[in-house]
Amino acid sequence: MALYKNGCFIADSWRPIADGEGAPAAGLVIFSLDWWKAERQAFEGSNVPLGLRVEPGAKIEEFAADIARFAVISLGFPKFGDGRAFSMAVLLRERHGYKKELRAVGEVLVDQIQPMLRCGFDAFEITDPATEKAMREKRIPGVAHFYQPAFGAEAPAGKRPWARRPLQ
Repeated sequence: MALYKNGCFIADSWRPIADGEGAPAAGLVIFSLDWWKAERQAFEGSNVPLGLRVEPGAKIEEFAADIARFAVISLGFPKFGDGRAFSMAVLLRERHGYKKELRAVGEVLVDQIQPMLRCGFDAFEITDPATEKAMREKRIPGVAHFYQPAFGAEAPAGKRPWARRPLQ
């Protein structure tokens, strides 16, 4: 698995914790939502950076009160055609004001990167070899002009607010 962030591949300092596994005394870990709901009291008053893994179908309200607590929120894409995490990303960024790392995990393919960026994702766990190769070669397909605004991505173009242009 390769982590793509800020236009390049980087080392991932976070590791996932399986349900039922105890939290380590130190280190950057990503918990499932179920693990977090069961063990959250153990972190009361702690300033240890935490990560949260959320699968499609989960309700943001289940962890909304704790959003500021997470340094990373990973949203799962269990298969290519499951786009529920796109909506969740927009809600986290726009409605709940989440400003830290928002990571796409699972079936992340190269033709989804631009829409994911427009929804607020800023990090991607890449497991598909073809996607990793394309991204290393800077071959990320996309479109240059958009009709709908996206999270922090475009500004109105003159007198035609529907014709958006990338922010500089």
